Amino acid sequence: MPVRLGILGCGNVGASLVKIILEGQSLIESQTGEVLEIAAIAVRDLSADRPVWVPRDLLTDDPFAVVTDPTVDIIVEVMGGYDPAKPLIEEALRSKKSVVTANKSLLSDYGEEISQLARSQGRDVFFEAAVAGGIPLIRSLKVSLAAERVRRVTGIVNGTTNYILTRMSEDGVSYSDALSSAQELGYAEADPVADVEGFDASAKAAILASIAFGRNVMLQDVSREGITGITLDDFAFAKRHGYTLKLLAICEWIESEGDSEGKISVRVHPAMVSLTHPLASVRDAFNAVFVEGDAVGELMFYGRGAGGLPTASAVLGDVIDAAHNLRFGSTERHMARP
Repeated sequence: MPVRLGILGCGNVGASLVKIILEGQSLIESQTGEVLEIAAIAVRDLSADRPVWVPRDLLTDDPFAVVTDPTVDIIVEVMGGYDPAKPLIEEALRSKKSVVTANKSLLSDYGEEISQLARSQGRDVFFEAAVAGGIPLIRSLKVSLAAERVRRVTGIVNGTTNYILTRMSEDGVSYSDALSSAQELGYAEADPVADVEGFDASAKAAILASIAFGRNVMLQDVSREGITGITLDDFAFAKRHGYTLKLLAICEWIESEGDSEGKISVRVHPAMVSLTHPLASVRDAFNAVFVEGDAVGELMFYGRGAGGLPTASAVLGDVIDAAHNLRFGSTERHMARP
């Protein structure tokens, strides 16, 4: 029996996901044993231009009909934002459907609430694509490092700001000129505030800290500073002392004597990174995350942190995991770190 998908949103990521599924159905089945079928694609505007590979007969402007359709098994939410994404995800879970989402903002504010609802309904919520695009980071923290005491997670998790800082460092251009270049290339939005003021990275840091340390960390818990105040003089100073500047998301587990539970520090801010550290060589719009644990030591995850196809690849991985769990009547592991 095929696993039927309801896709909410058909922008860059949604359209790329449709492409991967339609073009790779035989490969997906041969490698995973799962037969995926797109049942419906919910969009805001039926008249908007779509890539040629998006089947017009699957489009609908009624997303609630998709999430309540009894023939749909998994809901894939790639709309973004809070409304209507949050009520749609909640309705999907109450309708006994597993959910795959790339919605970092929603998860950073309501991740624990949504996870509790999923557990109560015996269904999954997967969100690999919410942090670092196509890099398999969430799955590594939740599964491969499940028994690891993670001490620190440090990362470049916003490609827009990393591109801007790369241009300032390597080409000697001003912040405003580097931002204009990022906008021309499509890395930055016309209104870049979410990226350059650190909101995007802070949402991702909240998600990473929640998973790494087993605590409910929300966006408002993250100390935040953006890159708008960085100048070429700052880069010159850093270079003289053997450093470069990066916008870092830093999540730390802090133990103190007499405190059995420990404390968590989560922050996003520009930082001087030694030119000998692997993060210093992460250029342009790439992402990288450095994980430090008691037993495993130091690990680094590197790759494209954004873009339709890399993000859709991560979404597809979650879809396959959710399909496996539905077939075997199981759900994902829910961790509670010490």
